[in-house]
Amino acid sequence: MTDPTTTAADAPRPLPGDEPSPLRPVRLAKAVLGDLRAVDGALYAAVAATPTPTLDRALRHLSRAADHSKISFGIAAALALAGKRPRRAALAGVGAIGVASASANLLGKRLVRRARPDREAARVTVDRHVRMPTSASFPSGHTASAVAFATAVGVVLPPAAVPLGALAGAVGYSRVHTGVHYPGDVAAGAVLGIASAAAALAAAAATPSTRTQALLAAARSWPRLGIGIALRR
Repeated sequence: MTDPTTTAADAPRPLPGDEPSPLRPVRLAKAVLGDLRAVDGALYAAVAATPTPTLDRALRHLSRAADHSKISFGIAAALALAGKRPRRAALAGVGAIGVASASANLLGKRLVRRARPDREAARVTVDRHVRMPTSASFPSGHTASAVAFATAVGVVLPPAAVPLGALAGAVGYSRVHTGVHYPGDVAAGAVLGIASAAAALAAAAATPSTRTQALLAAARSWPRLGIGIALRR
């Protein structure tokens, strides 16, 4: 007897998830992104559905006060009057805000273009409402600037790290609590803020101080002065 011939129709077929395809990593990435968005939306809805009448007014005021980094600039002004090291910390913090603001508004929001949350559909209580921005939702610029300032100042002036970090965290949460950002926007803003502070501090470290610049200028003039003296002799 001879073995039956195996035809193409009888050959075992790969399971739907086992077939090799160059599009499989792309589909997997899209699926993961979809799951993360679902979690993000669920967290936003949970915050919106949790009654917190005691916190609502305070967080609404905090969110408004953080517009245009007014809180951070006020703290920087106070630090600038407190001595040499606090002044350096204030300058580092303001520089970090500039990097974070530009990165969030000129790059992040224009690249991602995520729509703002539907605050009415989520039934965010009116007691929490602040003005809904017209810019894209991702990342949170308020959070990026607050975290950048806290990180940069905290590196130069360590005693300020914990209180400023707590304040930055409160600013970030206030943006979710008032319904203008998803939690993922705030998380991305925090990462961007840390990166912006690192960039600002690195740039400051690479820039010589005024005294160093004067010494370098004097050192460069020494050869010319020596030649002049020699010629006069």
